[in-house]
Amino acid sequence: MEAKVIWNDGMSFKAKLDGFDIIIDADKNVGGENLGPRPKGLTLISLAGCTGMDVISILKKMRVEVDSFEVSTDASLTEEHPKRYKKIKTTYSFTGNDIPLDKVKKAVTLSEDRYCGVSATLKPTVELVSEIIINGGTIE
Repeated sequence: MEAKVIWNDGMSFKAKLDGFDIIIDADKNVGGENLGPRPKGLTLISLAGCTGMDVISILKKMRVEVDSFEVSTDASLTEEHPKRYKKIKTTYSFTGNDIPLDKVKKAVTLSEDRYCGVSATLKPTVELVSEIIINGGTIE
């Protein structure tokens, strides 16, 4: 896997990954023009996307059907530089009829502990916590 960034102007870069272009930029108060997301934030999307793909794939293999599924992350940073993530909470939200909690928990655990490479990359230095919500009710 190879990624590349090409400077546009100011603090803006065109990021190239797997044949896709993404504009990344900084906030205006640090010289950017707010033309795209910040690089650090893309880490959160990577985590949510990685574990989300795992969970939905595992649930399909278990023949669990859901009407909708969403993964969100909420992170806190250290106070000192370099400001890095110290804790990330991942929330898995499902809607549907008769969703088996035991299978959902197993799918989430398998993703977080075995399959998601982004989780594995972050775990040594970031506290990772999660919760599951089914039809609006928090499970854990």
